[in-house]
Amino acid sequence: MRALCWVADDELAVREVPDPELRNERDVIVRVRRSATSGVDLPLLAGPDPLLRAGDVLGAEFLGEVVEVGPAVRRHRIGDRVVVGASVACGGCWYCRRGRHSCCDNSGADVASVDPDRGRSDAGRFGRPRAAGGFAGGHAEYVRVPYADMGAFRVPDAVGDDRALFAADAAPTGWLAAELGEVRPGDVVAVWGAGAVGQLTARAATLRGAARVLVIDRHEERLRMAERHAGAEPLDYRRTDVAAELRERSGGRGPDVCVVAVGVPPTRSVADRLAGRDVDRPDAVREAVHACRKDGVVVVLGGAQGHVDAFALGAVTDKRLTLRGSRRPDLGDVPMLLHRMARDELRTEHLATHRLPLEDGPRGYALFADRADGCVRAVFTP
Repeated sequence: MRALCWVADDELAVREVPDPELRNERDVIVRVRRSATSGVDLPLLAGPDPLLRAGDVLGAEFLGEVVEVGPAVRRHRIGDRVVVGASVACGGCWYCRRGRHSCCDNSGADVASVDPDRGRSDAGRFGRPRAAGGFAGGHAEYVRVPYADMGAFRVPDAVGDDRALFAADAAPTGWLAAELGEVRPGDVVAVWGAGAVGQLTARAATLRGAARVLVIDRHEERLRMAERHAGAEPLDYRRTDVAAELRERSGGRGPDVCVVAVGVPPTRSVADRLAGRDVDRPDAVREAVHACRKDGVVVVLGGAQGHVDAFALGAVTDKRLTLRGSRRPDLGDVPMLLHRMARDELRTEHLATHRLPLEDGPRGYALFADRADGCVRAVFTP
């Protein structure tokens, strides 16, 4: 079958790879109908990664049709249209039983043995390097989905493919941000980043009753999209004193909840390069910490890959802030989000700004990485 693979440290190409097969009785095989670019791939695109291997298949967000079912699968049949959660979770470990599927103990790899600097063992994820516990991703004609009763979800007939696709990762991540921020009716919420996750965070905050939601970015087309589809107030940080504007629109206190939904590209000092360390300098995180009201909540989504340099820890303690973070969502919210999509409360198809055949995958990722031609997400069809 054809798949979009890593063929070098920062190069992608569509290649022929072996067809997936059932390996365990809880697996299903899905024929992919749609897959989308994802921000989790951008740090890998930015430079060499010690975990990458030639032939690793990308694609964290995908949707398709079940074509083969393992003997222990109970929730799915051949022909079901399913969206697959980006995290792979066993459903039975200590974390999964508590709904923390992104922390699953049984689906990942021992990353510390491959890359000691990372020192963590995450749950497996589709479209990530195999050495990091990842599974072949959805930028392919077929995908093996392990623990399918946990991670694959039947799509309601009323929900189209382009809408349901974002229930795999972007929509659950946005909802998780609002949950971690404990957004309540009447809150003022500020979101840094108007990409897919930022827009869906803004929409989640609105659905949870936020009085005002402000989205900060510099890309005008994304800001217009956030205003039109998420009901957010756009702030272009190139033309606005963001800190002053946030105080003005929150009664002088600052937002109740600040969410950082932007990627943080690593920058390296000479000392860092000599020591072989990646050090992230997250300007948006510092801005959010300083902008948030006292006793407020700051939520950081993904982005940072390594260590953090010059973090405003004093502001966190002085202002009694709650700081929370997550790299990926759990699986429990996916059915609820699909129902909201079916009721037309949550619309996401506008995020698929570029629709391309799988053969154009490298061009789609170039558009996505450069935010060129108004690209929010590129969606591929095998």
